[in-house]
Amino acid sequence: MAEAFEAVRVRTLFLSDLHLGTRGCQAGPLLAFLKAYDADIIYLVGDIVDGWKLKSGWYWPQAHNDVVQKLLRKVRKGAKLVYIPGNHDEFLRDYIGVNLGGIELADHALHETADGKRYLVIHGDQFDLVVRHARWLALLGDGAYTAALFVNTHLNILRRRLGLTYWSLSSWAKLRVKNAVNYISRFEDLLASEARRQEADGVICGHIHHAVMHVRFGIAYVNTGDWVESCTAVVEHYDGTLQLIRWAEQPEAQAEGRSQSVPALAGTRVA
Repeated sequence: MAEAFEAVRVRTLFLSDLHLGTRGCQAGPLLAFLKAYDADIIYLVGDIVDGWKLKSGWYWPQAHNDVVQKLLRKVRKGAKLVYIPGNHDEFLRDYIGVNLGGIELADHALHETADGKRYLVIHGDQFDLVVRHARWLALLGDGAYTAALFVNTHLNILRRRLGLTYWSLSSWAKLRVKNAVNYISRFEDLLASEARRQEADGVICGHIHHAVMHVRFGIAYVNTGDWVESCTAVVEHYDGTLQLIRWAEQPEAQAEGRSQSVPALAGTRVA
């Protein structure tokens, strides 16, 4: 059946941390978002498939398959798709440089926007000392995070029944724990430094599930967020403007396939 609305066309779409294969993945809203936006270039910025969880038990409902099929359909229609694996789908790093059915696998990319700016596109786990040097601790943290998402899911079922909008318990807690706030700041600083080292104007990453755009470190830092908590993505418009889309905060957009304007990176405008 033909879609009842015309998708918003953008130059580039950046998505990360879908965590397909987990119960926390919000595949329904993600599919609605993918129906609402078409792009010339799509970057999948890591943790698209959650290999960690799939190893411990297979979970792959039809909705997750629908997301994959939607992305493949966009490739068949001419979109360029670059897949940059993260730590949860690190098994794909064995295939870096390979083109799989029109999907390019890369460790990182340098993306040039329409207005000539260069952005380092990378998942970011390479700069996470917990993941790199204490994998057991990362797995322990992943278990606690899964428990928080379980509570979060049932809390939001109740909120929907009460007519309230989506709210992320785990995101709220993350920004109120001093060590977590310090970790996020250090992570952002390291990524910004790497972008500067590669003579880029900014960095676009994922990994820490914290969607934000700023120039706090003297260089543009853009984190796409995730699709287990925030339901966020970044798009580049045809004038080079980057826009952070907070899909979960737009219930009317999910129904109508439209996006409202949201704050963009300082010094840019939303088309």
